[in-house]
Amino acid sequence: MKSFRDKRRDNRPQPARSEQARPRDAFAAGRQQAAPAKRRETKQTDRQEPKPARRVLARREGLLPAERLPLILEVAPNADYALLDSGAGEKLEQYGPYRIVRPEGQAIWQRALPAQEWEHADAIFTGDTDEEGIGRWRFPKAPLGETWPMKHDGIDYLGRFTSFRHVGVFPEQASHWDHMAGLIAAAKRPVKVLNLFGYTGLASLVAARAGAEVTHVDASKKAIGWARENQEMAGLADKPIRWIVEDAVKFAEREERRGSRYDIVLFDPPAYGRGPKGEVWQLFEDLPGLADLCRSILTPKPLAVILTAYSIRASFFAVHALMRDTFAGMGGTVESGELIIREKSAGRALSTSLFSRWVA
Repeated sequence: MKSFRDKRRDNRPQPARSEQARPRDAFAAGRQQAAPAKRRETKQTDRQEPKPARRVLARREGLLPAERLPLILEVAPNADYALLDSGAGEKLEQYGPYRIVRPEGQAIWQRALPAQEWEHADAIFTGDTDEEGIGRWRFPKAPLGETWPMKHDGIDYLGRFTSFRHVGVFPEQASHWDHMAGLIAAAKRPVKVLNLFGYTGLASLVAARAGAEVTHVDASKKAIGWARENQEMAGLADKPIRWIVEDAVKFAEREERRGSRYDIVLFDPPAYGRGPKGEVWQLFEDLPGLADLCRSILTPKPLAVILTAYSIRASFFAVHALMRDTFAGMGGTVESGELIIREKSAGRALSTSLFSRWVA
């Protein structure tokens, strides 16, 4: 993303994961089932709905899936993105043509590069350094526009300076994107992907390019608008992506009732957030129910369910145990660990988030 959801990630706005304009703006919902409605933004009914009762959960019967942990998924510096250096609570990154400085709470070590390297930054985020803190960008060299062209593995998209320090992409997610694209290609059949809390759409674009029919859900109308811009910019306007402005949990519940099913489900919920109608999301209270919902909307021959968790004080062992319990009796393997970015200067690893994924 999900503004409230930042990093998660290090900077997503909420209305707009990070304007998490990631901003993970409200908590987004995923993609819709059905026909490959192309480039259509669908706004669910505006009528007020009573707050649903919390999902009643019971422990699943059957053997727990096999496990693989800890699994460290690493993104190395490349021509599109590089973590140049980090330390003293900040990180120096290269996003396409721009060198950017942003807060990074986990960088508790000292910088490896000399000060003049950091001083050559094109943009520096200043203000509240809290994950969801609002601030402003300073441009030491010359004023820059709000957006600039970026690229990931041949997919063009827009970077954007947001007030929540996010720029519209979480590079560490590339490991999940590559894995998902491989599953879609290897399936050699039509594959339906649901991307909950989809933010600006990079995962959805990767899935669509690989041949999947995608439903992308986010509660932030601003984030959905940004994602659609990215689809156009990537030259993937003809791909079957359905854009849904909706609360993720409500959307998943609706899909369960409709009998809509998906082969791959991605969900990247915030630690805390509010939906478009004031719905409140609390990760530790609501994640078990959402994980159970994701299982319930899988096809008879599913491929994977991928969970990423940012900005939480927990061990990946906690989400690992939840996912194994949730997918008991389904076989497969639950792989859990951390997403990291390898630094270019001194080779240190910057951890960005926890993850757990069930693979059939």
